[in-house]
Amino acid sequence: MTEPMVLEPPSDAELMVRVREGDRQAFAELVDRHKDAVVSYLTRLSGDRDRAEDLGQETFLRLFRAAREYGEQGYLRAYLFRIATNLLRSEERRERRWRLLAPFLHPGRAHDEPAAALRLLRREAHGQVTEAVANLPLRYRVPLVLHEIEGWTYQDIAQELGCREGTVKSRVHRGRKQLKEKLEPYWNGGAAWKTIG
Repeated sequence: MTEPMVLEPPSDAELMVRVREGDRQAFAELVDRHKDAVVSYLTRLSGDRDRAEDLGQETFLRLFRAAREYGEQGYLRAYLFRIATNLLRSEERRERRWRLLAPFLHPGRAHDEPAAALRLLRREAHGQVTEAVANLPLRYRVPLVLHEIEGWTYQDIAQELGCREGTVKSRVHRGRKQLKEKLEPYWNGGAAWKTIG
């Protein structure tokens, strides 16, 4: 009597070859195989399971987009962890840059407020900053966001926009100034803000 043949599951490398060829089922198999490890890794790094799940989804989306350029080096999980780490790093850089806007976001008596009220104030403040940035003229908004939020250098922005570095610095400065002028009445509770709404 012969024993039944047991098929070995395809390796990560074999699945990636199939993903490059457009096989979505192969991609789903890779996600199933590695999602728990990626999300657990991100949870440990970030301390937040929901955030880790969001970043995990983005990690696999990046893998899918990069499938054609992916070169097998023997360990896909390490590649996924590298993507995940870079995504977390980028997100934290953006958060740090938002905190640079803290002078605009600092409600004077925040330490006296209960935690729920403080969260509500922060959410509202973030919304006000987001709206104010969105209402800046594009020539100031683009370099300001690229520099302050995305962390680009003046030189990189100048190259991307096809202008001089001094022009970029000037536009970032003017964008900051306009942002401060737009937000100052809100933070100070001034009449100018109340009449806008």
